[in-house]
Amino acid sequence: MAMIRYDPFRELMQLQHQLFHQNLEQSYGAAEVEQTEQAAGTWSPLADVFEDSDGITLKLDLPEVDASDVEIQIEGNALKLRGERKLEQADKREGYHRIERYHGSFARTFTLPSTVEMEQITASSRDGVVRIFLPKKAETKPRQIKVQTDPVVGRPQKQ
Repeated sequence: MAMIRYDPFRELMQLQHQLFHQNLEQSYGAAEVEQTEQAAGTWSPLADVFEDSDGITLKLDLPEVDASDVEIQIEGNALKLRGERKLEQADKREGYHRIERYHGSFARTFTLPSTVEMEQITASSRDGVVRIFLPKKAETKPRQIKVQTDPVVGRPQKQ
């Protein structure tokens, strides 16, 4: 028997989502609900952000999202990620007993620090994880300073 962590807020959010869409369907019809969900961006992918001496790496979980369906843009100091996860067999939705994973449009925005070399940003996708590498500018990378053995600090040695 598998153990499942109980999350009361998940059920509360699902109930709120259901009630909202029931009211919306009654007011505007089912076609309007789908357009509203798509326009609003119904979910955000989870992200890990880590930094080393070379740069900052963003790792975003996007299982079952084709890399060609992901759009990455830089606007000013913001990195914007958009895309869509399509529901498999959308026409057979009534056969599902439970749909817990998010589907539809997603969007995520990250504010970039001034230390990032904007022209050198790269992105790759493998095994449902999109990696975005933000290299640091050369002047912001750590550098080693040699300690001199001269007894007077700050003055060059006389020859």
